[in-house]
Amino acid sequence: MVVVFQKPGGLSTFNMHDGFAEALVRGFRLGFLSENDYRSILQCENLSDVKLNLQESDYGSFLADVNEVTPSIVREKALEKLVAEFKYLRSIADEPLASFLDYITYDYMIDNVMLLLKATLNNPDVDVVALLKQTHPLGQFDESVYKSIVAFENSAKGYAELYQSVLIDTPIGKYFGRFLAEESHKASQDASAVQNLLDNMPTTKLEASLRKLYLEDFMHFCQVLGGETGDFVTELLKARADAAAINITLNSFGTRLNEPESRRNERMALYPSIGNLYPEGIDKLSDVGDESELASILRTYPVYRVIFDKHQRGDKTIDDAFYEREVELNELAFEGQFNYACFYSYVRLKEQEIRNLVWICECIVQRQKERTNDHFVPIFSHDSDFRKQK
Repeated sequence: MVVVFQKPGGLSTFNMHDGFAEALVRGFRLGFLSENDYRSILQCENLSDVKLNLQESDYGSFLADVNEVTPSIVREKALEKLVAEFKYLRSIADEPLASFLDYITYDYMIDNVMLLLKATLNNPDVDVVALLKQTHPLGQFDESVYKSIVAFENSAKGYAELYQSVLIDTPIGKYFGRFLAEESHKASQDASAVQNLLDNMPTTKLEASLRKLYLEDFMHFCQVLGGETGDFVTELLKARADAAAINITLNSFGTRLNEPESRRNERMALYPSIGNLYPEGIDKLSDVGDESELASILRTYPVYRVIFDKHQRGDKTIDDAFYEREVELNELAFEGQFNYACFYSYVRLKEQEIRNLVWICECIVQRQKERTNDHFVPIFSHDSDFRKQK
């Protein structure tokens, strides 16, 4: 069934359907921790002091019912706050904004499915309750789906049930279906073929393939919406696709994917067919054999040259360097109006804020506050590198 949506309005009509939701998310933007908030937190000697300091911020009393504060508890409660805000936005959204917000959750659904698959394939006796606590609340499924994933039998029948419950009956089922169709023409009809594919395939390859299909699908959806939503969100997704391609290349070194015969077949198949690197840069990446060759190619792309230089000098991990770039792009998304980019950027920036908060808490617990900047990425900060360059 093809669903046809009315496209988001422009300057004169956007507010008719989406004005209230946009006003809310821009209000949420004011609730990000400020530079003064972070300075106050960094002066804390323990997590009880952090709890008191956060009461003066938009987080308020989110830890009020917690007696013993830990970094994991901080993450859990901060995510609960984010999810509550996101669900409210979703509840008031008309189409096509409602579907756009659903696409944001698909990202986390992939994370959750992969978490469960990795754990259960490696350890059939895994603690299910503890495992479910690790899932991301923005990508939750019905409880019956989770039970099917963690309880499937390592047999043709078990994999058939897994295929039906996970690959078909969830919102991200289309990505599993397309992946299996590309890997094996028998996969959709033969349960043993599905078992063979999953048994012999590294979960990292499965995860990279699902993420690739998700990014491509989300970008297509935004391009169909068109207007400024298509323009702004496309740039955000292109940056994520480029980061994925570079990380896949970097992580393949020393593995079978970096063998000459595998580079243009298996590894190249994992690269998203979108992004600023696509197609010329992607074609070059498929022949890369080590870090020096990768650096040589990225030097022709100023943004990625800077990111990879930070990685090679040891100033930042490659992930943190990409996080900095993503924060920059998502902050700029709030500069525009009458489009959906700010909804996507709000969630991505909140995720980064939670990573910042958890990392600071870890440093306080380990009494290593001098390491705070190792993985800290400022958000809406006047001291951000890209603002200093202006």
